[in-house]
Amino acid sequence: MTAKAPAPQLAQARRIVIKVGSALLVDGAQAALRADWLRSVCEDIASLKKAGTEVVVVSSGAISLARHQLGLMNRRLRLDEKQALATVGQIGLAQGWSDALAQHGLVAGQLLLTPDDTESRERHLNARATLQTLLDLGCIPVINENDAIATSEIRFGDNDRLGARVAQMIEADCLVLLSDIDGLYTADPRTDPAARHIPVIEQVTDDIMAMGGEPPPGYSSGGMRTKLMAARIANRAGASMIIAAGQAQNPIQKLLDGGLCTWFLPQTDTGSARKRWIGSSLHPKGALVVDAGARNALIVGASLLPAGVTAIDGHFERGDLVLIKDEQGDVLGRGLASYTAKECTKLIGHRSEEMEQLLGYRGRDVLIHRDDLVLDQH
Repeated sequence: MTAKAPAPQLAQARRIVIKVGSALLVDGAQAALRADWLRSVCEDIASLKKAGTEVVVVSSGAISLARHQLGLMNRRLRLDEKQALATVGQIGLAQGWSDALAQHGLVAGQLLLTPDDTESRERHLNARATLQTLLDLGCIPVINENDAIATSEIRFGDNDRLGARVAQMIEADCLVLLSDIDGLYTADPRTDPAARHIPVIEQVTDDIMAMGGEPPPGYSSGGMRTKLMAARIANRAGASMIIAAGQAQNPIQKLLDGGLCTWFLPQTDTGSARKRWIGSSLHPKGALVVDAGARNALIVGASLLPAGVTAIDGHFERGDLVLIKDEQGDVLGRGLASYTAKECTKLIGHRSEEMEQLLGYRGRDVLIHRDDLVLDQH
């Protein structure tokens, strides 16, 4: 569960993504940004920049800020109301970051993303190029989900996973999730006095995921479970991740000084940038169910052949990302389909040499090529 090796040092990271939640950033009583706290975070960012570290911020708070501005604190919001509030709150949120960073001679650049901007390979590359240019120019990119146009079906829903996708996109060394808790515990420390803090997680296994509960009530859409999901994404992309308490001023400096947190260690073999993108995808279009023989073949590096597939789930086109599951329903990995769902249905259970006759044309001899496939670690 925990790593034998010591945790990395944040000071060694050359590129960091810092995720800030709305509960830390917005003062509910004052219906405004916590200006002193925000200035202290920007002071930390300035210190990192001075030391040669590139910083990207993922910031929640637009909807929460607008709820207070428009007097909508005490009821559940409809999707159209959330979208409208995002357009109101994002103005103040961006201005707050811009003003606080400017006090340290830093320029903020705003970028709003939807899952389509990370799931589509072309848009992913375009967003990555924009972020790289901002960093090259010495700016501090401030990113939020584009809630104004995101739908309930296709959205990140939490900025923990958005932060992880951004870390993967820009090949960051570390993702820092500033939270209301100083790391992962064996149980909820608010209700279990025997709960034990875990300083280092070597791999986010299913047992570790089970430690994450449901998202807490209130305005936050996060919770420990989404943070563990973010860790899986970031670690698979080769980035370490930290969960740390962020309520006090200068929270990043406290981490640099050795403050309590939980480190999630990166995977050492992360593959190409394209494979990191595949492995971090959040919205697969379907699934291929494989038998034990195919599962074993995939583990040793084979492509997915039609003979080893027993079932197809979902509606997907050629090139769409799909999950690979075993017959017990466990996810083994994910990859890019060489054929549509309709074509795959014709091919499953057949040998590769039969594919041309079944389809009426000659295509790839595999349903997912090994170069387009990433396996999860279990």
